[in-house]
Amino acid sequence: MRLEWPTLGLIILCYGLWAVAGFALYPVVPVLALALMAVMAALHSSLVHECLHGHPTRRRLINEALVTLPLSLAYPYRRYKATHLAHHHDERLTDPFDDPESYYRARWQYDRLPGLLKRLLAVNNTLLGRMVLGPWLVAGAFLLDEARLLRSDAPGVRRAWAIHLPAMALVLALVWAMGIPLWLYVLAVCWPGLALIAIRTFAEHQWHETPEGRTIIVERSPLAWLFLNNNLHIVHHKTPSAPWYALPRLYRERREEWQAMNGGYVFPNYLALWRRWGLWAKEPVVHPVLHREAPLP
Repeated sequence: MRLEWPTLGLIILCYGLWAVAGFALYPVVPVLALALMAVMAALHSSLVHECLHGHPTRRRLINEALVTLPLSLAYPYRRYKATHLAHHHDERLTDPFDDPESYYRARWQYDRLPGLLKRLLAVNNTLLGRMVLGPWLVAGAFLLDEARLLRSDAPGVRRAWAIHLPAMALVLALVWAMGIPLWLYVLAVCWPGLALIAIRTFAEHQWHETPEGRTIIVERSPLAWLFLNNNLHIVHHKTPSAPWYALPRLYRERREEWQAMNGGYVFPNYLALWRRWGLWAKEPVVHPVLHREAPLP
């Protein structure tokens, strides 16, 4: 399809339900309204991911414009696009320096961290910790990196923020018009929305000797629609141009092959993942193989 109607319809639905929840539902049932807005913020994050991979149109700028209003506030579309596409170099997955989405730290880097941050990162390696602390830790690290890049005038960074800040201001103006305090929007919409996405990203990747063994499959989940089927994550990594609604079919057609390809890094659902790592660390913070020694000065 030149225009992927399922994706376009979902974008319209996402923004529409967010607006209805804020303007019509919040004055009547505020808790339900904020919960619905948080779910839409999570869905928007998934739609941003879909658009940066070339959907729902053939035109890059149209795809960007369709999701440019940041319901979760924090992340400029173009900066997320740049880091996420770098993450798609599968041979570099989990590398603490070459993979922008790695949760591992180099041994020498970790040893230099203060004790409190080490403890926070350990808690962050449980699923509950990733949902509660993860949104704040990731946003804080991201903003520190962005400040450094802005100071050094890295290519494209200032333009990304120049686009993002007016879009964020418009979202905040709408939130103000809804009568929702900013602090409440951050705590009751942005934080829970990013926490929902953290369920998906928590175990998407692990260190493995082969790139294919580093990417998970979660076969079934009621959250699959919210994640746009990226629970079938190895299918996305191997066919990144496939639209979200094609991923289940692609998985069913080669189910045994996909599972053999990723070395059995497979869970039947997110409940099974919770039972294993909900309150227990998935693995150490330090990367088990890469960057054990500090680089020479």
